[in-house]
Amino acid sequence: MKKQVIQTANAPAAIGPYSQAVRAGDLLFVSGQIPLDPKTGELVKSGVADETKKVLENLKAILEAAGGGFGDVVKTTIFLKDMNNFSVVNEVYGSFFPQPFPARATVEVARLPRDVNVEIDVIAKLS
Repeated sequence: MKKQVIQTANAPAAIGPYSQAVRAGDLLFVSGQIPLDPKTGELVKSGVADETKKVLENLKAILEAAGGGFGDVVKTTIFLKDMNNFSVVNEVYGSFFPQPFPARATVEVARLPRDVNVEIDVIAKLS
């Protein structure tokens, strides 16, 4: 099975030796996204709800570049700096995903890239 790298200018460029996403057959593995504005290169720092929205907008751009969308996502992982933000993140997250919702794990971590509050990665099954 051949890997295909997915890349779009509508999401932040990779800041290390990884791809925004990799497609392998009908599976798409999207790297974790943080609340970085791809146009300005600046972090969104106006609260965890806005940060989560930017993360999901970045994921949406990558999914669309691969020919998919949130309805194709089968698994997500949410990384939180503070689990006390779970309900806020959950509310914003729920506004982006259609039912049936993907499987999900949410974990609190000690630190995230650039000291952000939230990072999310996804796996999607494309047709």
